[in-house]
Amino acid sequence: MMLKELKKELTKLIAKYNVDMFAIGNGTASRESEQFVSDLIAEIKEKYNKDLVYVIVSEAGASVYSASKLATEEYPDINVSLRGAISIARRLQDPLAELVKIDPKAIGVGQYQHDVNQKNLEQSLTGVVEDAVNSVGVDINTATPSLLAYVSGINNGIAKNIVKYREENGKLKERKELLKSSKAWKGCIWAMCRFHKSSRWKKSIRNYRSSPRELQCCRKFIK
Repeated sequence: MMLKELKKELTKLIAKYNVDMFAIGNGTASRESEQFVSDLIAEIKEKYNKDLVYVIVSEAGASVYSASKLATEEYPDINVSLRGAISIARRLQDPLAELVKIDPKAIGVGQYQHDVNQKNLEQSLTGVVEDAVNSVGVDINTATPSLLAYVSGINNGIAKNIVKYREENGKLKERKELLKSSKAWKGCIWAMCRFHKSSRWKKSIRNYRSSPRELQCCRKFIK
């Protein structure tokens, strides 16, 4: 496809889906892609007065993810190259949620990573990912099973149960629904509540990442 035809096709897609941002991988042909997109943005601005921007996104580990079992489960009918493109775009939308799907060793942790004890390396890297996820917190109504599984108190089974409940019953509106959705014991739920947030929660607890016990103390203090 000639560049002129490609620009014409992309312009149609931008109008159809109301696109306002491009994610460009920093790998092969990144600079050429950047130049092409930059020219297209300028033409659209001049012709339609529409503002568009582009962002260069790290491709580290994208090829590993696109050929992984998880990617195959998520996109069974899409080829490997398109899965990689989806991953790059999602990294721009929610970097943490996308990067947790990739083995930390594949993201690039130094050229001597194979010279150290692999079990210790895996434990250390997993610990760093868990710390990052629990420090930032996750939205219980949008998080993927891969992201939820890194939250304290949640394993892969509980994460899948939460997502399944969400798909069948809609978004969770209050924290006690976690008891139904996750099929986990109550103590486990209280532990994981500290790291969940959602704009859908009822009352005044919306984005406060506190356990139910802490919230009770806060309410008493306020009164």
